[in-house]
This record gives sequence, structure tokens and C-alpha cells, in this order.
Amino acid sequence: MATLTVWKFDTPEGADEAEGILERLVKEQLIKVHDAAIVSWPSGRKAPKTRQLNSMTGPLALGGAFWGLLFGLLFFVPLLGMAVGAGVGALSGSLADVGIDDDFIGSLRSRIEPGTSALFVMSSDAVIDKVRDQFAAAHPELIHSSLSNEEEERLREVFTGQ
Repeated sequence: MATLTVWKFDTPEGADEAEGILERLVKEQLIKVHDAAIVSWPSGRKAPKTRQLNSMTGPLALGGAFWGLLFGLLFFVPLLGMAVGAGVGALSGSLADVGIDDDFIGSLRSRIEPGTSALFVMSSDAVIDKVRDQFAAAHPELIHSSLSNEEEERLREVFTGQ
């Protein structure tokens, strides 16, 4: 079963620093990363910067369409108004079908704000205690949503056409 994990950091640089920890965990085979992305929101900016971590992207990666939709729903659709938001409703339904519902989106939206950053990781086969211990020094807030095998497959179908 895959897990979408979100680690929130209290600084705009925290997720970038955590990228190195994640790379080390992958090399030590303590976690299998299927896809990952970073959101960094410096204080004073109207919107966050986002980037996919292609260096760790596996053959089962969801790709830019998934991250674009998720980050759009989190940070940009509320700013664009109801007309655009209504048009995105059908797309957001695809996320709800795979376990990423409005409550999860709302929770992330309320926690990731200017002056913070977040590391988003789609992973499996994690040695949870070791992963948690490695991230502990950075004092992140862990937010996660577990996806069943069926939900993971539907997510891949929606965003990669596989």
C-alpha cells in the first residue's frame, strides 16, 4: 500500500533540507519513494514555490499533472475565484476517489502558509520508526493520508493514463 506523506516545516528552507534526509533513507533502503515534491513558501510572497523531486522519482511516478492539480487546489484555486473553482470541481473529485478528500486538502491549506515549507512523498515499504527518527531533528509536523492499493491504482490511472 502506498502512502502520501506530508512533512511540514516551520521554515521556508526546511523541506529543501529534508530532501537530503529522504535521499539518504532511499539509499539505505528504509523507504521506497514513488514520487515526491516540495512546497516552499517564503514570508512576504503571495504564493509558494513548488517543484517535483525528479531525482527520486521512480517508474511508478504520478508526474507533474498530479502535483499540479494537488498544489493548484491547495494554493491557487482559492485565489482565482468561484468560476475557476467550479471548473476544477470534477478534477478534485478524482482526488477524492483516491483518498485525498476535502478534509485532507483543508488541513494542508490551513497548515502550509507563508514562512513554512512541506515535503510531499508518495512512498511504500517505509521503516516508519527509522524514517521518523531521521526527520526528528528538523522538528517537522507529520500529516499523512494512506492510500489503499486500489486507490493508488486509480490515482495512477487518472494522472498517468496507465
